[in-house]
Amino acid sequence: MGNSILTIGVSGLLTAQNQLLTTSHNISNADTPGFSRQKVILDTNIPHASGSGFIGQGVQAKTVERIYNQFLVSQSLQVQAESQYLDSHYTAIQQLDDMFAEATSGLSPALQNFFSAIQDVATNPSVIPSRQSLLSNAEALVARFHSMDQHLNRIREGVNSQITSTVAQINSLAEQITEVNKQIVWAEGAAGGRQSANDMLDQRDALVTQLNKLINTDTIVQSDGSMNVYVGNGQPLVVGVQTLKLQASESIENPENLTVNLINGSSIIRLPEKQISGGTLGGILSFRSATLDSAQNAIGRIAMVMAQTFNEQHQLGMDLNGDMGGEFFNLPAPKIISALTNNPASTISAEISDYGALTTSGYEFSFNGTDYTLTRLSDNTPITSSLPITLDGVTITGAAMLAGERFRIQPTVNGAKEIEVKIKDTAQIAAAAPNRTNAESTNVGTGTISVGTVDPLPLDPNLQQPLTITFHTPYNGMYDVTGTGTGLPATSQVFAAGADISFNGFTFQISGEPAAGDVFTVKPNNSGVGDNRNILALGALQTTNTISGGSASYQAAYGQLVSLIGNKTRELEVTSKAQANLFVQTEKAVQAISGVNLDEEAANLLRFQQTYQAASKIIEMSNTLFDSVLRFS
Repeated sequence: MGNSILTIGVSGLLTAQNQLLTTSHNISNADTPGFSRQKVILDTNIPHASGSGFIGQGVQAKTVERIYNQFLVSQSLQVQAESQYLDSHYTAIQQLDDMFAEATSGLSPALQNFFSAIQDVATNPSVIPSRQSLLSNAEALVARFHSMDQHLNRIREGVNSQITSTVAQINSLAEQITEVNKQIVWAEGAAGGRQSANDMLDQRDALVTQLNKLINTDTIVQSDGSMNVYVGNGQPLVVGVQTLKLQASESIENPENLTVNLINGSSIIRLPEKQISGGTLGGILSFRSATLDSAQNAIGRIAMVMAQTFNEQHQLGMDLNGDMGGEFFNLPAPKIISALTNNPASTISAEISDYGALTTSGYEFSFNGTDYTLTRLSDNTPITSSLPITLDGVTITGAAMLAGERFRIQPTVNGAKEIEVKIKDTAQIAAAAPNRTNAESTNVGTGTISVGTVDPLPLDPNLQQPLTITFHTPYNGMYDVTGTGTGLPATSQVFAAGADISFNGFTFQISGEPAAGDVFTVKPNNSGVGDNRNILALGALQTTNTISGGSASYQAAYGQLVSLIGNKTRELEVTSKAQANLFVQTEKAVQAISGVNLDEEAANLLRFQQTYQAASKIIEMSNTLFDSVLRFS
C-alpha cells in the first residue's frame, strides 16, 4: 500500500514539476514574437483492479500541447498578405501622386506658359523677342516632359531594385524554413512521432509569417511534421526538406522590367505577374503594371499628340522667310520590343496612323504561321488579320517573323522622353497664312470673301499659285476660276453663298450677293510679316479636343491623369488603413488564444506549486506508513 501511495505521489510530483516548467517557459517567452503558450496535457494512469473496484494509480503528463488555432492563423496570414500588398502599392503610388500634385513642377504651368507665348506672338507676329520667348517656352515645355519621364524611369528602376531585394529575402526565408523543417522531422522522429516540437513549430510559423509579408503564402503540413510552402497561385517554394528558389530576371516581353521566375533544378518556370498575388512583391508588381506603365504612356501620349497636331498646323503656315512652315517638334516613334525568345533577325514595322485614337495601353503583336494578331494589353482585346493591321491608331505595316514569335509595341512610352524642339531660328516660326484673299475695289455687289484656310497635309504644290474668281456678265449665278493648278481653269461654277470653294489645297467662302463682273483673288501672302492667322490657329489648339478620340485637350488629358492618380492614391490610402486595422483585429484574435496571459500564468504557478507541495506530502506520508509497517513486522 505504501509503495502504491509512493508511486501516486511521485507521479503527481513529476506532473506538477512539468506544469511548473511549462508555466515558467510561458512566462519567460511572454514577449517572444511568434511564441504560442503551451499547456501540459494530463492523463490518468491505468487503475489497479481489486476486489474493492479499480484503484487509481496516479497521473502522467501525456504531452505538452501548443495552444494554437490553425483557422485563425490562416485567416491572419490572408489578411496580412492583402495588407502588405495594399501598403506597398500605396507607398509606391505616393511617389507619382507627389510628382503630379506639385503645382509648380507639373506639366500644367509649362503648357500654360507655352501657349501664353503663342498668344504674345499672335499679338506681335513680326517682333523677334516675342518669337524668341516662344522658342524658350517651347524648350521649357520639352524639358518638363523630359524631367517627368526621367522621374518615372527612376521610379521604375526603384521597382526593379525592390523586386530584386524582395526575391532575395524570399529565398533566404525559404531556406530557413527548410532548415527548421529538417530539425522538426528529426526531433519528432526521435520522439516516435508522438510528441510535437512546439518551439520549433513556433519558429517555423514565425518564418512563414515573415515570408507572407513579402508574397502570399499557403502551407500544408506533411505526415512527417515538415511543411510545404506554396506562393503565388500554388507554385511550390518549400517541399519538405527541399528548397526551390525564385529569380528576378529580365522580362521576355520587356527587358527594361524585371519579372520573377521559379528555379526548379535545371528548369526555369516563368511566373506571370498576375499569379504573384499578395504581399510586398505582389503590390509593387501591381503598381508597375496597373499604374506606372499607364502613367508613363499617358504623359507620352500628351507629348506625341501635341507634337503631331502642332506640327500639322505649323506646316500650314508661312514663316518670316516666306517659306512654308516645317516641323516645330520632333515626333517620337513607337517603341518596338522584340521578345528575348525571338530570332534576332525577326523585325516588324509600326507607325501611328491616327494620333487622336491613341490609348495609354501597350500592344502585343504575334504570328501563328498564318495570321497576325494585334492585342491591346489593357483589356486583352485582339484583332486578327493579314497586314497591314490597325488597332487604336497603331498600324503594323510589315513583319518578317517566325511562327510563335511576338513583339511588344509601346506607341507612346517614349513620347515625353524623345520630344524635342526642331526649330532653332525665330524666323522659321510660321505665324502667317500662306495666301491672302481680296475683293477688287471695283466690285459693285455685296459679296465678301473669307480669309481662307489651308487644307490638311499634304500640301498641294500649287498652294500659292494666284487664283482669280470672276462672276459672269450678265450675272447668271455662275463664276469662272482661272489660274494654275489641278482642275483649272474651272468655268461656269454654280455659286452658293457661304459654300466652300477649294482649289490648290486652299479653301475659302464667298458670301453675300456678288454682281456681274465682280472679281475676287487669292494671292501669295508675300508681305505677310505682320500676319498672325496661322499662329492664332496654333493657339487655338490649347482648347481643341485632340486626344482620346477627340474627347480631351492637352490640358484636360493631363488633368484626367492627375485626377486618376490622386483618386487611386486616396483609394489605396483608405483601403490599406482599413486592411491594416483588420489585420490588427485578427492578430488580437490569434493572441487571445495563443498569447501568454501573465495573470493567468501567475495563478497557474501558484496552483501548480500547491500541487507539487501536496504531492510531496503524499510521498512523506507514504514514507511514514512504510516505516510503521517495518516497526510492527
